[in-house]
Amino acid sequence: MIIRSLLTDKNPFNSTEEIRQWIKRRNQEVEVKVEKIPFAEMKMWHSEKDGSIRHDSGKFFSIVGIDIQTDYGENHHWRQPIILQPEVGYLGILTKEIDGVLYFLMQAKIEPGNVNCVQISPTLQATKSNYSRVHSGKSPNYLEFFVNAKPENIILDQLQSEQGARFLRKRNRNIIIKVEEDVSVLEDFRWMTLGQIKELMHYDNMVNMDTRTVISGLKISDYITPLDGMRGMSQLGKDMVLSANTNHSHISTRDHLSWLTNLKSRYDLIVNYCPVLEMSGWKKTETEIIRDDKRFFKVIGVNVTISNREVSSWCQPLIQPMQQGLCAFIIKKIDGVYHFLVQAKLECGNFDVIELAPTVQCLTGNIPSDTNLQPDFYQYVIHAKKEQIIFDVLQSEEGGRFYKEQNRNMMIEAGDDFPLEVPERFTWMTLRQIYKFLRFNNYLNIQARSLISAISYKSL
Repeated sequence: MIIRSLLTDKNPFNSTEEIRQWIKRRNQEVEVKVEKIPFAEMKMWHSEKDGSIRHDSGKFFSIVGIDIQTDYGENHHWRQPIILQPEVGYLGILTKEIDGVLYFLMQAKIEPGNVNCVQISPTLQATKSNYSRVHSGKSPNYLEFFVNAKPENIILDQLQSEQGARFLRKRNRNIIIKVEEDVSVLEDFRWMTLGQIKELMHYDNMVNMDTRTVISGLKISDYITPLDGMRGMSQLGKDMVLSANTNHSHISTRDHLSWLTNLKSRYDLIVNYCPVLEMSGWKKTETEIIRDDKRFFKVIGVNVTISNREVSSWCQPLIQPMQQGLCAFIIKKIDGVYHFLVQAKLECGNFDVIELAPTVQCLTGNIPSDTNLQPDFYQYVIHAKKEQIIFDVLQSEEGGRFYKEQNRNMMIEAGDDFPLEVPERFTWMTLRQIYKFLRFNNYLNIQARSLISAISYKSL
């Protein structure tokens, strides 16, 4: 069913073009107003004496200051604001088999920070405060399917991290369930095949981050049966299935575990809370928390009005980036099998010091002109030839917390001349090995998962 869904683009409910037009139409129809306001005017929020920003209920999330000390990288001590949201939220997709094809019930959801307002989201996307109705609003649609899901209905169930540089040890429950009963399709929802979702990921800012992280957990090769075979797959898709199935790898999984354990035990990451008003290099004004040099990101306050949400009007802080980011995987065939060049990356909000990241993950506005000081492989990625680029698309970060943040997502195929020997914090992994780490919590970061989710398998 999943393979048929992956390779099916003839959807009797909605063609891919109809879905694109639906998203465009919803962007035009739904009233959205996001107004930047002073922190003091954010209703239901307040600033503490130390400068932190918290919701009056004590729920949802807070903006706090942290002090970071580490011996990883070039910068060993800094302070910054970060999102503190200890709740585990739901990112859930409801599926149903119809005429032998698995369909995914997706939502046209508006978030206040989205670049284009409406993006394709999971069936359910809710924090504990949302579904506990702390805001006194309506209960999220389809919540009961996930709360009452039985083990035999669950296709995927994982706890996965969010952005380690912006959230402090934040995780969400990524879950896909299959139901047998009839499902009422509400106004802002549509049935889509997996193939359609993946195709739509190749349009700028069409599929939101939460959908991408959930879909990334589906190891496609696990669902291939002799009946399905690989008919209809592109050559790239067949090569990715081989990479996901093969026992042949340049480096063994046991050696990868030893490599990662060594790095985690070698580097210290000490994170303590500190007053926002005492963060050196930062200042808090009436309207923003911003670095003196205006780099990286700032915190702003907004007043939001969205006509079709559980609560139609509210205030909240958002993180606004100061420049666009770049997330890219370099892949290379080693002895005929695709391997991904994976980076072990420390970020201050990580649960366990280091997570596996794309080959390049950086903010492009902070790149030094001296190539020796630039991120490893940055020059290779930005100067990749057209024929090397497997995909190149702008993807938004989570619009419920970030204001118009988008990263350039790329996958680049390296040729035979690309060296197998790489710096110590990098390693080559097959897709099979990546999925082994992805099955467990807090190994693969959200930027890596977003790229993995966009791999296309079908012939165009």
